[in-house]
Amino acid sequence: MPHFVIDCSKNILDLNSPENTLLTVHNAAVETKLFDEVDIKVRLNPFEDNYMVGGKKTDFIHVFANIMEGRTIEQKAELSKNIVTELKKLFPNIPFIAINIRDFEKATYCNKSMV
Repeated sequence: MPHFVIDCSKNILDLNSPENTLLTVHNAAVETKLFDEVDIKVRLNPFEDNYMVGGKKTDFIHVFANIMEGRTIEQKAELSKNIVTELKKLFPNIPFIAINIRDFEKATYCNKSMV
């Protein structure tokens, strides 16, 4: 935790390596100092088919961030802006780059080390 899941059109993989894209999101999250670097997880899901943006097949990147509750609105806004800014630098011609942040509840979160 936190988890950053990147959904994107498959064409994104031709514009930059998956590893570099993952590292860009990882580093943007690290820069906020909201998380311990070793806890950050980033995954990438490319879509070749079965997607539309504005009613047509257009390249896109959308990051779903799942973080533990307790951060302020301002901290989450900074995290969003950092990640979108860095992805925009990496993919200047992609028309749709976005992120949304969801909070985990501490009371209901569980991982392997907790059982």
